[in-house]
Amino acid sequence: MCKKSITKVILIVLAAASNCLAGCNAESLAYCPPEKTDANEVEAVLKQLSRKTKELKSYQCSFEYKFEQPLFESQTSRKGELFYQKLDDRSILRVNFRTLKHDDEQQQKYAEDYLFDGVWLTKIDYQTKQANRYQQAEPNKPVDAFDLASQDFPIVGFSKIPKLKEQFEIKFIKDNQGKENDLIQLHLKVKPESVYKDDYTSIDFWIYKKLYLPGKIVSLTTEGDIHRIDLLKARVNRAVDMDVFRLKIPKDFSLHVIPLEKENK
Repeated sequence: MCKKSITKVILIVLAAASNCLAGCNAESLAYCPPEKTDANEVEAVLKQLSRKTKELKSYQCSFEYKFEQPLFESQTSRKGELFYQKLDDRSILRVNFRTLKHDDEQQQKYAEDYLFDGVWLTKIDYQTKQANRYQQAEPNKPVDAFDLASQDFPIVGFSKIPKLKEQFEIKFIKDNQGKENDLIQLHLKVKPESVYKDDYTSIDFWIYKKLYLPGKIVSLTTEGDIHRIDLLKARVNRAVDMDVFRLKIPKDFSLHVIPLEKENK
Protein backbone atom coordinates (compact mmCIF):
# COMPACT_ATOMS: atom_id res chain seq x y z
CA MET A 1 0.00 0.00 0.00
CA CYS A 2 2.77 2.41 0.91
CA LYS A 3 4.74 1.59 -2.23
CA LYS A 4 1.72 2.19 -4.48
CA SER A 5 1.07 5.52 -2.80
CA ILE A 6 4.68 6.58 -3.35
CA THR A 7 4.54 5.52 -6.98
CA LYS A 8 1.49 7.65 -7.76
CA VAL A 9 2.97 10.75 -6.17
CA ILE A 10 6.39 10.41 -7.75
CA LEU A 11 4.79 9.71 -11.12
CA ILE A 12 3.22 13.16 -11.02
CA VAL A 13 6.37 14.77 -9.66
CA LEU A 14 8.61 13.45 -12.40
CA ALA A 15 6.22 14.29 -15.18
CA ALA A 16 6.01 17.87 -13.99
CA ALA A 17 9.73 18.27 -13.45
CA SER A 18 10.31 17.03 -16.97
CA ASN A 19 8.13 19.65 -18.62
CA CYS A 20 9.80 22.95 -19.49
CA LEU A 21 7.32 24.62 -21.84
CA ALA A 22 6.14 27.48 -19.66
CA GLY A 23 2.44 28.18 -19.88
CA CYS A 24 1.68 25.32 -22.27
CA ASN A 25 -1.41 23.19 -21.69
CA ALA A 26 -1.09 19.66 -23.08
CA GLU A 27 -4.80 18.94 -22.51
CA SER A 28 -5.53 18.86 -26.23
CA LEU A 29 -3.00 16.11 -26.99
CA ALA A 30 -4.59 12.74 -27.59
CA TYR A 31 -3.12 9.26 -27.63
CA CYS A 32 -2.03 8.12 -31.09
CA PRO A 33 -0.77 4.57 -31.86
CA PRO A 34 2.73 4.47 -33.37
CA GLU A 35 3.10 3.91 -37.11
CA LYS A 36 6.81 4.02 -37.86
CA THR A 37 10.16 4.48 -36.22
CA ASP A 38 13.85 4.81 -36.93
CA ALA A 39 16.53 3.50 -34.57
CA ASN A 40 18.83 6.45 -35.23
CA GLU A 41 16.03 8.94 -34.54
CA VAL A 42 15.16 7.22 -31.26
CA GLU A 43 18.79 7.33 -30.17
CA ALA A 44 19.10 11.00 -31.09
CA VAL A 45 15.94 11.93 -29.17
CA LEU A 46 16.97 10.02 -26.05
CA LYS A 47 20.44 11.57 -25.99
CA GLN A 48 19.10 15.09 -26.44
CA LEU A 49 16.54 14.55 -23.67
CA SER A 50 19.25 13.26 -21.35
CA ARG A 51 21.35 16.38 -21.94
CA LYS A 52 18.41 18.69 -21.32
CA THR A 53 17.19 17.05 -18.13
CA LYS A 54 20.66 17.34 -16.61
CA GLU A 55 20.25 21.13 -16.85
CA LEU A 56 17.10 21.06 -14.68
CA LYS A 57 17.82 22.83 -11.37
CA SER A 58 14.38 23.95 -10.22
CA TYR A 59 10.78 23.63 -11.29
CA GLN A 60 7.34 24.78 -10.16
CA CYS A 61 3.94 24.49 -11.79
CA SER A 62 0.28 23.68 -11.36
CA PHE A 63 -0.96 20.33 -12.67
CA GLU A 64 -3.95 18.09 -13.32
CA TYR A 65 -3.71 14.36 -12.83
CA LYS A 66 -6.41 12.09 -14.27
CA PHE A 67 -6.97 8.44 -13.48
CA GLU A 68 -9.32 6.71 -15.91
CA GLN A 69 -10.92 3.27 -15.64
CA PRO A 70 -12.61 2.63 -19.01
CA LEU A 71 -13.97 -0.75 -17.88
CA PHE A 72 -16.05 0.97 -15.21
CA GLU A 73 -16.56 4.19 -17.22
CA SER A 74 -15.02 6.05 -14.30
CA GLN A 75 -12.62 8.99 -14.08
CA THR A 76 -11.01 10.75 -11.14
CA SER A 77 -9.11 14.01 -11.52
CA ARG A 78 -7.04 15.99 -9.06
CA LYS A 79 -5.45 19.41 -9.30
CA GLY A 80 -2.58 20.91 -7.37
CA GLU A 81 0.87 22.48 -7.34
CA LEU A 82 4.39 21.14 -7.56
CA PHE A 83 7.78 22.46 -6.44
CA TYR A 84 11.21 20.95 -7.14
CA GLN A 85 14.69 22.12 -6.16
CA LYS A 86 18.04 20.48 -6.91
CA LEU A 87 20.62 20.88 -4.14
CA ASP A 88 24.28 19.87 -3.95
CA ASP A 89 23.74 16.40 -2.49
CA ARG A 90 20.04 15.80 -3.02
CA SER A 91 16.80 17.11 -4.49
CA ILE A 92 13.63 18.26 -2.71
CA LEU A 93 10.12 17.74 -4.02
CA ARG A 94 6.78 18.97 -2.78
CA VAL A 95 3.37 18.18 -4.23
CA ASN A 96 0.21 19.86 -2.95
CA PHE A 97 -3.12 18.33 -3.97
CA ARG A 98 -5.98 20.79 -3.59
CA THR A 99 -9.08 19.40 -5.37
CA LEU A 100 -10.82 16.11 -6.18
CA LYS A 101 -13.45 15.32 -8.80
CA HIS A 102 -15.21 12.01 -9.51
CA ASP A 103 -16.82 11.57 -12.93
CA ASP A 104 -19.56 14.21 -13.40
CA GLU A 105 -19.72 15.20 -9.76
CA GLN A 106 -18.87 18.70 -8.60
CA GLN A 107 -15.24 19.43 -7.93
CA GLN A 108 -14.52 19.52 -4.20
CA LYS A 109 -11.70 20.70 -2.00
CA TYR A 110 -9.46 17.83 -0.94
CA ALA A 111 -6.07 18.76 0.51
CA GLU A 112 -3.06 16.46 0.71
CA ASP A 113 0.61 17.47 0.94
CA TYR A 114 3.64 15.37 0.02
CA LEU A 115 7.28 16.23 0.65
CA PHE A 116 10.37 14.19 -0.27
CA ASP A 117 13.68 15.49 1.11
CA GLY A 118 16.02 12.76 -0.10
CA VAL A 119 15.55 10.61 3.00
CA TRP A 120 11.92 10.87 4.09
CA LEU A 121 8.67 10.96 2.16
CA THR A 122 6.04 12.74 4.24
CA LYS A 123 2.32 12.66 3.48
CA ILE A 124 -0.29 14.82 5.25
CA ASP A 125 -3.99 14.08 4.75
CA TYR A 126 -6.03 17.01 6.01
CA GLN A 127 -9.35 15.18 5.70
CA THR A 128 -8.41 12.32 8.04
CA LYS A 129 -6.00 14.44 10.07
CA GLN A 130 -3.25 11.88 9.59
CA ALA A 131 0.42 12.19 8.69
CA ASN A 132 2.73 9.40 7.53
CA ARG A 133 6.51 9.48 7.18
CA TYR A 134 8.21 6.81 5.05
CA GLN A 135 11.99 6.53 5.24
CA GLN A 136 13.52 5.93 1.79
CA ALA A 137 17.27 6.14 2.51
CA GLU A 138 19.89 6.43 5.22
CA PRO A 139 20.39 10.02 6.50
CA ASN A 140 24.00 10.09 5.24
CA LYS A 141 23.03 8.59 1.85
CA PRO A 142 20.15 10.69 0.48
CA VAL A 143 18.42 9.46 -2.67
CA ASP A 144 17.68 11.69 -5.64
CA ALA A 145 13.94 11.94 -6.30
CA PHE A 146 14.33 10.79 -9.91
CA ASP A 147 16.35 7.73 -8.87
CA LEU A 148 13.68 6.79 -6.33
CA ALA A 149 10.83 7.14 -8.79
CA SER A 150 12.55 5.25 -11.60
CA GLN A 151 12.33 2.11 -9.49
CA ASP A 152 8.61 2.00 -10.27
CA PHE A 153 8.14 4.17 -13.35
CA PRO A 154 10.59 4.89 -16.22
CA ILE A 155 10.99 8.54 -17.19
CA VAL A 156 12.39 9.37 -20.60
CA GLY A 157 15.30 11.76 -20.16
CA PHE A 158 16.02 10.69 -16.59
CA SER A 159 16.23 6.91 -16.92
CA LYS A 160 19.46 5.61 -18.43
CA ILE A 161 19.21 4.91 -22.17
CA PRO A 162 20.54 1.30 -22.08
CA LYS A 163 18.03 0.45 -19.33
CA LEU A 164 15.14 1.89 -21.34
CA LYS A 165 16.11 -0.18 -24.37
CA GLU A 166 16.31 -3.32 -22.24
CA GLN A 167 12.81 -2.83 -20.89
CA PHE A 168 10.92 -1.36 -23.87
CA GLU A 169 10.47 -1.40 -27.61
CA ILE A 170 10.81 2.32 -28.35
CA LYS A 171 9.20 3.95 -31.37
CA PHE A 172 9.55 7.54 -32.48
CA ILE A 173 6.63 9.40 -34.07
CA LYS A 174 7.28 12.93 -35.27
CA ASP A 175 4.87 15.63 -36.45
CA ASN A 176 2.11 13.91 -34.48
CA GLN A 177 -1.45 15.30 -34.48
CA GLY A 178 -0.72 17.48 -37.50
CA LYS A 179 1.22 19.91 -35.33
CA GLU A 180 3.99 20.13 -37.92
CA ASN A 181 7.31 20.44 -36.08
CA ASP A 182 6.03 21.55 -32.67
CA LEU A 183 6.15 18.19 -30.93
CA ILE A 184 7.19 14.59 -31.26
CA GLN A 185 6.11 11.41 -29.53
CA LEU A 186 7.93 8.45 -28.08
CA HIS A 187 5.91 5.26 -27.66
CA LEU A 188 7.34 2.75 -25.20
CA LYS A 189 5.91 -0.76 -25.46
CA VAL A 190 6.73 -2.96 -22.50
CA LYS A 191 8.76 -6.04 -23.42
CA PRO A 192 7.58 -9.49 -22.20
CA GLU A 193 10.61 -9.83 -19.90
CA SER A 194 10.52 -6.23 -18.66
CA VAL A 195 10.49 -5.46 -14.92
CA TYR A 196 7.46 -3.27 -15.67
CA LYS A 197 5.46 -6.06 -17.37
CA ASP A 198 3.12 -6.57 -14.40
CA ASP A 199 2.23 -2.88 -14.16
CA TYR A 200 2.18 -1.32 -17.64
CA THR A 201 1.60 -2.28 -21.27
CA SER A 202 2.79 1.00 -22.80
CA ILE A 203 3.84 4.53 -21.92
CA ASP A 204 3.73 7.55 -24.22
CA PHE A 205 5.77 10.72 -23.86
CA TRP A 206 4.95 13.85 -25.84
CA ILE A 207 7.99 16.09 -26.22
CA TYR A 208 7.94 19.78 -27.07
CA LYS A 209 10.76 20.46 -29.48
CA LYS A 210 11.24 24.08 -28.43
CA LEU A 211 13.18 23.04 -25.32
CA TYR A 212 13.31 19.30 -26.05
CA LEU A 213 11.78 18.06 -22.80
CA PRO A 214 8.70 15.90 -22.06
CA GLY A 215 5.43 17.81 -21.70
CA LYS A 216 2.79 15.11 -21.24
CA ILE A 217 2.72 11.47 -20.16
CA VAL A 218 0.02 8.85 -20.74
CA SER A 219 0.52 5.39 -19.29
CA LEU A 220 -1.65 2.32 -19.90
CA THR A 221 -1.70 -0.29 -17.14
CA THR A 222 -2.06 -4.06 -17.46
CA GLU A 223 -5.54 -3.69 -15.94
CA GLY A 224 -6.62 -1.33 -18.71
CA ASP A 225 -6.47 1.82 -16.60
CA ILE A 226 -5.02 5.10 -17.88
CA HIS A 227 -2.89 7.68 -16.06
CA ARG A 228 -2.76 11.14 -17.68
CA ILE A 229 -0.71 14.12 -16.53
CA ASP A 230 -1.11 17.69 -17.82
CA LEU A 231 0.78 20.74 -16.61
CA LEU A 232 0.17 24.50 -16.50
CA LYS A 233 2.17 27.67 -15.85
CA ALA A 234 5.55 25.99 -15.53
CA ARG A 235 8.52 27.98 -14.20
CA VAL A 236 11.89 26.41 -14.96
CA ASN A 237 15.28 27.09 -13.33
CA ARG A 238 13.95 30.13 -11.49
CA ALA A 239 14.34 30.86 -7.80
CA VAL A 240 12.05 28.80 -5.55
CA ASP A 241 11.13 30.10 -2.09
CA MET A 242 12.70 27.51 0.22
CA ASP A 243 9.93 28.08 2.79
CA VAL A 244 7.68 26.00 0.55
CA PHE A 245 9.72 22.92 1.51
CA ARG A 246 9.11 23.39 5.24
CA LEU A 247 6.15 21.07 5.77
CA LYS A 248 4.49 21.48 9.16
CA ILE A 249 2.35 18.72 10.65
CA PRO A 250 -0.54 20.16 12.75
CA LYS A 251 -0.33 19.24 16.44
CA ASP A 252 -3.73 17.53 16.53
CA PHE A 253 -2.87 15.16 13.63
CA SER A 254 -1.85 11.56 14.26
CA LEU A 255 1.66 10.65 13.04
CA HIS A 256 2.80 7.24 11.77
CA VAL A 257 6.53 6.79 11.15
CA ILE A 258 7.81 3.87 9.05
CA PRO A 259 11.61 3.45 9.30
CA LEU A 260 13.67 2.14 6.40
CA GLU A 261 14.10 -1.34 7.95
CA LYS A 262 10.35 -1.94 8.23
CA GLU A 263 9.63 -0.47 4.81
CA ASN A 264 12.01 -2.91 3.10
CA LYS A 265 10.62 -6.03 4.70
